Amino acid sequence: MFTGALAASYYGLPRTTMDVDLVIKVTEENSQILAAQLRKAGIQANAQNIHKALKSGYRIITLEDKKTPFSIDIILSNKKLEKKPGLILGLPAFYQTPEALILSKLRMIKATIPKERTLKDQDDIRAILKYTKINMEAIKKRARLENTISIFEELARAKDSPFS
Repeated sequence: MFTGALAASYYGLPRTTMDVDLVIKVTEENSQILAAQLRKAGIQANAQNIHKALKSGYRIITLEDKKTPFSIDIILSNKKLEKKPGLILGLPAFYQTPEALILSKLRMIKATIPKERTLKDQDDIRAILKYTKINMEAIKKRARLENTISIFEELARAKDSPFS
């Protein structure tokens, strides 16, 4: 399932980064399968690194492409994925739901210092709010639980303001 800038572009305004962010549901038992599938796709992946990431609290692996400047960040999830079907280059794909994407960006904004580093995430949230129909009540409910409601309310008020 796509997340990050690619999903934000799908729901809001296009932007580019040097990586692709994916969320994949994986367990320790099927980490070997994930590594094999990544290798089959031409991506150098190591099952032991995936296993280590699963045991860590971080649960993210970054895979570099040796032939290009691009990379893939894979977020390893053990939960049911909140996803929405869509297309990418005309092919069927899944994107993180706009609500889950906004909530993850709110958590990132809350955790990032200095705040200037969160400007793209803030712009992404404003664009998603402006161009995509979302469940505002669901976001507000979870944002209250995650102590990000004040950030969300400020961005929701500013969704119609011009982007910097």
